[in-house]
Amino acid sequence: MEISVIIPVYNKAEYLDKCFESIFAQAFDSFEVVAVEDGSTDGSGDICDQWAKREPRLKVFHKDNGGVTAARRYGLEHAEGRFIMFADADDLITENALATMYRHINETGADEVIGTYDDQYGHRHDSGLRGFIEPERLIRDMLALRSQFCVLWGIIFRKELLEGCLNAPREIVEREDSLMQIKYLMKQPKVFFTEHAAYMHEEDVPNNRRETLDWIRIYDEELRQTLQPEWERYHSAFVHHQIKVYEKFIDRRQFQVFNEYYRPLRQQLTNDIPFMDRLALRLPTRLAYLLIHTYKNLLKWKK
Repeated sequence: MEISVIIPVYNKAEYLDKCFESIFAQAFDSFEVVAVEDGSTDGSGDICDQWAKREPRLKVFHKDNGGVTAARRYGLEHAEGRFIMFADADDLITENALATMYRHINETGADEVIGTYDDQYGHRHDSGLRGFIEPERLIRDMLALRSQFCVLWGIIFRKELLEGCLNAPREIVEREDSLMQIKYLMKQPKVFFTEHAAYMHEEDVPNNRRETLDWIRIYDEELRQTLQPEWERYHSAFVHHQIKVYEKFIDRRQFQVFNEYYRPLRQQLTNDIPFMDRLALRLPTRLAYLLIHTYKNLLKWKK
């Protein structure tokens, strides 16, 4: 078995048929789909079971709800492929994606091949990166919340390097894909970028997830432990990451987070952190809000 496509499934009944159709239409001989139904309440599990009855390449596992990272980890434990692709149950894999990504990983000898992706509005999301890219650059881009490349889906991974990358705490329910990718990149894999659009991502799917300070504390600690082997190299980038998350809180006018968590960062600022981010942290929170909110509106206007 060459490729296992792992799909965590939680309350995605209205999307599942199209997702499975896109995968089982692939012109590729050696793949399986591992669907992990994570305690759904909308009939998603029944849809998966119906598909498994007529599609021998589909393995379905049912488990109590444990979150998306745990579902992916469970799928990885039961995957037989030498390479792994992840998909979300409300998205699609594009035509010939498996064959193309498999060809790239074999031709380049890469441990990870990252493609581009489309959305349902017909927009292509392309970082412009091509060929081999150093993991450090990608880690720094993700820490600065400026990654324009696919982080989890639209990618083919060498399976053995994923070991230990899907162990984030259940409480982490946002940016867990970035955390997994950073864990993978810390192993110094050979990463190759291609222009091929391997994935169609459904934008604007509603969710009620909202970052809280309790959640951020857990995320930061997990991220700090991940970066610890190269802490001198990444310390200031980690602080920059914290500032970028702080700016998101301030843009939502959650000014109390400064005193509750972020004030000590003022003592950790270094000149390699961009000036505007250092300024946002040094300003009083309401002035920082004006700076951050104006800048974000300017970016939207440019787009």
